[in-house]
Amino acid sequence: MALRYALRTYGCQMNLHDSEKVANLLHHAGHREAPDEDAADLLLINTCSIREKAENRLYSDLGALRAWKAARPGRVLGVGGCVAQQEGDAVLRRFGHLDFVFGTHNLRLVPGMIEAAERGERQSRTAEHRSLDRFDLPGRHADYAGATPGRAFVTVMEGCDMFCSFCIVPRTRGREISRPAAGILAEARSLAGRGVRELTLLGQTVNAYGRHDLRRGKAVAAGTMAFADLLRELARVPGIERLRYTSPHPLFFDDALVAAHAEIPELCPHVHLPLQSGNDRILGEMRRRYTAARYLEIARRLQAARPGIALTTDLIVGFPGETRSEFEDTLAVMREVGFTDAYSFKYSPRPGTAAAALSDRVDPEEAQDRLATLQSLQRSLTLAAHRRRVGEETVVLVEGLSARSPVGAGPRALVQLRGRDPGHRVVNFTVPAGSGAPREGSLVTLRLVEATPHSLIGERAQDRPGVKDPLRLVYGRRSASPGPRTPGVVG
Repeated sequence: MALRYALRTYGCQMNLHDSEKVANLLHHAGHREAPDEDAADLLLINTCSIREKAENRLYSDLGALRAWKAARPGRVLGVGGCVAQQEGDAVLRRFGHLDFVFGTHNLRLVPGMIEAAERGERQSRTAEHRSLDRFDLPGRHADYAGATPGRAFVTVMEGCDMFCSFCIVPRTRGREISRPAAGILAEARSLAGRGVRELTLLGQTVNAYGRHDLRRGKAVAAGTMAFADLLRELARVPGIERLRYTSPHPLFFDDALVAAHAEIPELCPHVHLPLQSGNDRILGEMRRRYTAARYLEIARRLQAARPGIALTTDLIVGFPGETRSEFEDTLAVMREVGFTDAYSFKYSPRPGTAAAALSDRVDPEEAQDRLATLQSLQRSLTLAAHRRRVGEETVVLVEGLSARSPVGAGPRALVQLRGRDPGHRVVNFTVPAGSGAPREGSLVTLRLVEATPHSLIGERAQDRPGVKDPLRLVYGRRSASPGPRTPGVVG
């Protein structure tokens, strides 16, 4: 029976993309998206377990959803993602109103599990699979537009073999496996044909793509290649104007990848480069396999290869045994790199990880104080980075209305739109409402006129004679790809 579905997604971009994959599978199975959860017959929760807080949120939400399930006979409730992979049957046993649980390797099974739930069967499918079949999913259904017009995620590899002492990902996502390049390129061409301009390549350690095949001399047989070579191939896909990737590991930044940032105009001037700590002893305890000096070397080389590149990062404070002095080493690296932004968290012990067994815990109040200090520094770094850019011209890909829109009414009503520039910064700009407003997914040329701690403010630039490609104007490079490019700028 066709159902109206709703999806809740917690966590990282990989989870967001997994939800998109599931939504597309549901469309192919005849289901359609509901306007909201109250109107839905089917609710799926895609979970995150990277921190204890996210896991506890799931259990709280599931308790509250007893009323949702009981309000209408025949409703179906499922849970997937990392907590599902981690806990499996335990979640099903704990919540009797839950119909099924599916792990990160079992997305393809969801339509069948829904049918089983309608027959009254409760299932948990969390087996880990090494097969490449997990990448063999149907193309976008004609009725499914995706959550981000003009932009799309593309999975290039899954899993992680790094086993950092604080991280549960190898347990919830499994070991590294790289997708054949032919499938990646075919998906990119299909997405470009549907109007997608920007691709973000996804993987737990995305720049490790193909490394095992290359080391064993089996890349040709496996259909993989070096990550930098994959970027070059994707940059040649007609219609793709921007490339991004996340999240890389510092260990896998080689000369070819650094050079790619200088040589591939489509590769956006932004790298999210997780640091975690700026102290070598703590990095060793975390099993990160690099030093602060090595990290700084990579950052400097990227900044030299692509002047103006935005570097963002992940940071953990209060790792077991971290002293105040060691924490201050992290602040020193932050200042030296000048991060444009950072995702920062207090250490959260996760089951099955090596760090969970460490006893030298940082006092919670001290950890909170360190987090506040770090975030205060980052706010100042972000604002400084934004202020340096005032007066520049940039191009944003429109995402939709900003949080502050609308800003007027009547025949001269204005709306404030939000977009992201090549450096992955949010830029808000105000335009007249109505049919002339830029569409979601379009590229718009803006002049940056104001900086805030969280975003930039832009104004639409006047058309300039002779400028055919504003994206290339901004960075002073033109594509080496054959054939003309059409940036699709509105304004």
